[in-house]
Amino acid sequence: MEKAWAYGLRAIGPAHYGPGVYAYGTDSTGGLGTKGRALLKEMDRLGFILDATHLCDQSFSEAMDIYTGPVWASHHNSRALVPHNRQFSDEQFSLLIQRGAVIGTAFDAWMLIPGWQRGVSTPENTGVSLEHVANHIDRICQLAGNSQHAAIGSDLDGAFGTEQSPGDLGTIAGLQKIPDILRKRGYKSNDIDNIMYKNWIRFLLDAWK
Repeated sequence: MEKAWAYGLRAIGPAHYGPGVYAYGTDSTGGLGTKGRALLKEMDRLGFILDATHLCDQSFSEAMDIYTGPVWASHHNSRALVPHNRQFSDEQFSLLIQRGAVIGTAFDAWMLIPGWQRGVSTPENTGVSLEHVANHIDRICQLAGNSQHAAIGSDLDGAFGTEQSPGDLGTIAGLQKIPDILRKRGYKSNDIDNIMYKNWIRFLLDAWK
């Protein structure tokens, strides 16, 4: 762990899909176990950021009880809007907000709208758009009562393309459409700046000071 820190690693997500070495992730159920608890304690000692993304409910709950350092959810959406264990509930979001977390909205279409069927649904036949991204951003802002905890997570890392993305997001430049969408919903310029970039920067500066 100290070697990883020396190389520059600063954030760790203990799980992805299914049961893992340290925690249980999406589509699985279980707690952290001995190795997971030891990992979190060492992360805490060194000052890592805990990425809660993909943790199943039980592992998430245990991690929040154990970990005292900075926490974020790098790419996560709302279970209230799209029911699935990959998403976080309002209660989980509220706990993250209480911990000062920033939550980045994911852009994978199946996480943006309910009822998406892989291989069947398309942006064209579902109408999934950046408006749906804004819905998830707004959910976090409404729970927090401010714009300090919502951000762009995207998850646009090459695992899928335009066939599984918002229909009005042709390239990464399309992210610049989000400020206008938020502005039309009544968001002020400072709130939009927070969501687009300032929240991540503030969080990192606080975590690394």
